Amino acid sequence: FVGAATPLFGGIVLLFTRMNKILEIDEKNFTARVQPGVVTANLQKEARKHQLFYPPDPASLKVSTIGGNIAMGSGGPSAVKYGVTKDYVLSGRIILPNGELLTPGVETMKGVVGYDILRLFVGSEGTLGIFSEVLLKLLPAPASKKTMLASFKNLHACTETVVSILHAGVTPSTMEFIDRSAVDAIMQSAVMSDAQAESLGLKEGFHAVEGLLLIELDGSETSISEELQRVKDICAEKGCLSFQLAKSDEEVENLWRVRRSISPAVGKLKPTKINEDITVPRSELPKLINGVKEIAKRNNVLIVCFGHAGDGNIHVNIMTDRENKEEYAIALKAVEEVFDLTLALHGTISGEHGVGTAKQPYIAKELSENEIKWMKELKKLFDPHNIMNPGKMFP
Repeated sequence: FVGAATPLFGGIVLLFTRMNKILEIDEKNFTARVQPGVVTANLQKEARKHQLFYPPDPASLKVSTIGGNIAMGSGGPSAVKYGVTKDYVLSGRIILPNGELLTPGVETMKGVVGYDILRLFVGSEGTLGIFSEVLLKLLPAPASKKTMLASFKNLHACTETVVSILHAGVTPSTMEFIDRSAVDAIMQSAVMSDAQAESLGLKEGFHAVEGLLLIELDGSETSISEELQRVKDICAEKGCLSFQLAKSDEEVENLWRVRRSISPAVGKLKPTKINEDITVPRSELPKLINGVKEIAKRNNVLIVCFGHAGDGNIHVNIMTDRENKEEYAIALKAVEEVFDLTLALHGTISGEHGVGTAKQPYIAKELSENEIKWMKELKKLFDPHNIMNPGKMFP
C-alpha cells in the first residue's frame, strides 16, 4: 500500500519464501518459534491444533508473512481486543547490515534489562536489519465466538455506538465500521450475489442505512452471553435499524463476506484508489467520519470509509483517476486535508500500513524536526552505508 517493498535504486531483493518453517510451538509457555517466511494464516491454523491462538490478523493474512507483518508493524480487525504484531514479538535473531547477529528480546513474558532494542526493528520497514527467526507470544484459544451485524440510519449514531460499547466495559474481538458508500460499491459490483445481499438485508429497505458495524465477541459462553445483551441494548438505544446475529458457521461467513467484499468492490469504482489508514483516539471517531465526509463534499471527490472502528483505525479510500491530472490533484489535496483533520484530532497518519515512499511527503506533519533527525541518526548507526531498503520512510 505504501511502496515499502519497492526497490528504488536497483540492488538485491531478499525473499524468504523458503524460510517458511514453524520451528516450535511450546504449549507450556504459549510461544511459537518461526522463520520469517511463515504465512500468517498457516501459523494461526497450526496454533489452533494446540488449542492456542495467534491474534494478529491483517486482511492479507492468507498471503502475508510473519516477517512482513513484523517489518510493517501490521494490525488487523482483532487489534481492538488483542493488539497488533508488535505486542506478540518476544525475541528475534536479526542480521545487521554489516553481517553481525543481534538477538534482542527475552523468552519470558516481561523483561527490562537494557534498552528495548527489539521494538526498534518492529515496524522499521526493513531499514535497520533482517529477521531470520522470531519468537512469538500465543494465547489460549477462545472457547466461543459470536458474530453480528448492526445497521444504522444515522452515521453519527453508528460511530457513537462504537464509543458507547467500549465505554460499557465490553471489548469486542472485532468491531468493523462500513459506511454507505462502501456498501453501495458492493451492491454495484458482482462480488456478492443478489441472494447473498438479500439475506443480509442489503437490498430491500437498504436505502435508509448510512452505516454498518460488524461485531464479534469471544470468550467463555457466560461472558459472551452477558456482553451480547449489552451490545444489543446499546445498538437499540442508538437507533439501530437491524441487528443480525449469526447462528451458524455459514451465517458467520455471510456476515464477513460484507467486509471482505469491500476492497474488490471499491476497486471497480475508479481507476485509482488512494488508500490511507488514519487512526484517531476512539472517542474522536464520530468527528473523524463526519469531517472526512465534509472533505469529500467540499472537494467533490468520492471517499469510501471502512475499517477497524474498535481501535480508531479507519481506511479512507479516495477514489480518483491518476491519468486525469486535474482530478488527481484534487484527490491529493483531499488526502492532505484528511491528514490535517486526523492530526488535529490527536491521531496518526498511519495506524498499520507504514510510511514507505507514499507517506514520505507528510511525515513532517506528524513528527517534529528533532524526532526525524534522531530517527535518521538511528538509521545511520545500524546502517552507515544505507544498504537496507534505501529511500524508504525518510524523504
